[in-house]
Amino acid sequence: MQGVAPVSRFRLFLIEHAKLVLVVALSLAWIIPGLVGHEPWKPDEAYSFGLVYHIVQTGDWVVPTLAGEPFMEKPPFYYIAAALMAKAFSPLLPLHDGARLTSGLFIGLTLILTGLTARELLGRGKGRLAALVLLGCVGLLVRGHEMITDTALLAGFAAAFYGLALSLRRPVLAGVVLGTGVGVGFLSKGLIAPGLVGAIAVLLLLFKPWRRRSYFVALAVALAAVLPWLLVWPYALYQRSPALFMEWFWTNNLGRYFGFAQLGTTYYLETLPWFAWPAWPIALWALWRAGRKGLNQPAFQLPLVAFFVILAVLLSALDAREVYALPILLPLAILAGGGVDGLRRGAASALDWFGLMTFGLFAGFLWLGWTAMMTGWPAKLAERSHHLQPAYVPEFKLLAVAVAATYTVLWLVLVSRFGRSNRRAVVNWAAGITLMWGLLTTLWLPWIDTGKSYKAMVAEFKAVLPPSYECVASQSLGEPQRAMLHYYAGILTQRDPAKGKECDLLLVQGGRETPPKLDKPWREIWDGARPGDRYEHFWLFQKKP
Repeated sequence: MQGVAPVSRFRLFLIEHAKLVLVVALSLAWIIPGLVGHEPWKPDEAYSFGLVYHIVQTGDWVVPTLAGEPFMEKPPFYYIAAALMAKAFSPLLPLHDGARLTSGLFIGLTLILTGLTARELLGRGKGRLAALVLLGCVGLLVRGHEMITDTALLAGFAAAFYGLALSLRRPVLAGVVLGTGVGVGFLSKGLIAPGLVGAIAVLLLLFKPWRRRSYFVALAVALAAVLPWLLVWPYALYQRSPALFMEWFWTNNLGRYFGFAQLGTTYYLETLPWFAWPAWPIALWALWRAGRKGLNQPAFQLPLVAFFVILAVLLSALDAREVYALPILLPLAILAGGGVDGLRRGAASALDWFGLMTFGLFAGFLWLGWTAMMTGWPAKLAERSHHLQPAYVPEFKLLAVAVAATYTVLWLVLVSRFGRSNRRAVVNWAAGITLMWGLLTTLWLPWIDTGKSYKAMVAEFKAVLPPSYECVASQSLGEPQRAMLHYYAGILTQRDPAKGKECDLLLVQGGRETPPKLDKPWREIWDGARPGDRYEHFWLFQKKP
């Protein structure tokens, strides 16, 4: 190699690392679109940013506060990180766009840690496959780009799984990673991460490979590493307000997950087939090929135990939402990473063609629909898009079109040049879902933003406010709406009936079909809604002496 020219060495380096470069490029192409360029969307982004906005304004990280009132649903780790990110990028980006970059950071860490876990358990090359499978999961696409704490929780779980996988070989490092992952999960969404990871760690002792000294050393180190995460913020919160501490600890943690009345609900069993596609069929195939021997291998024991523990908790919780199922994608992606190369050629080809046809047709429809909005042809598509978003005014944006065209061309090049192999199906699926997201967040982003943002409605509301008033009381006003009123208009509404009696304005939220009827001295001075919203409506009343 000494006589090889530097250029040739560089080419050899690129050839050897081409697969990793492809995965990194696809990951970045998937992560970046949708993080900037739109307002906070209802419902989760709107209230999440309200909590971030409070930290940006006041610097108070101890009590999560939404529009002037404590909001003790979740610990503040994500909101603190998002506030720091928003401030760091504030000269270049609006606060909400800067804050949303935090989710991109956590999803990037999740992909890296999931790949490292699969490589540790399954061997070289499997980490890239697991990351690609996770990237292609349908359920991660939208949620992975939202300003929500679940992205930090997902990164925490990914770190914890990597720590568990590493514990059999490098126990001290594994313990630090495991404890840090549990700590991040705890300060993101509370006791769910310590509870789940703790149960997984204990159940792994049922299998002989985990009953060794290195594993116990890793758990001991993890306990020491997680203690600061578990103690600092809860102690600061308790010092500030014991009542708020109990509201967070009891009502929003233990109470939420002790919903045994709904044990056996089929919501997640009905959701996972599309939410975890295509990870779950490949994972099942990997288990089928491994047979009983697989149960004796740590590579299968860890993801299987993690999958069933997470699923059991999801089935027993009071609340059922698809976003809560995000952590279950991690063990499925790890299992699937080990099953891709063993797929039958017919099954791999079927997945490949299904992805090519699905995303190819979807991309064509997105281009056609955008053309209809810009030109009015085809007329039916143009009429339908206007009916769904009547407030949207079509505007040609050269940069968005150029990016969308680049995504389309690169996808065509990739699917036409990638060689025949089982991995082709996974790569093409990840590329196809990246293409779809790229087109949605370039060509269609202004259209989507028109219907999911409160900015225009709040501006209309602010314009009709009297020149002077005491305060604004509220009735049935949700957290997202309160947060956006604070952000866009600087208005803190009063929900407390005792304080609301002193207000001379009242904002009521309800359904369009059931307008409120208030007696004198209240009179209606405005009503409105987000453009195209057929469910939420708002009325503003003024008290006349």
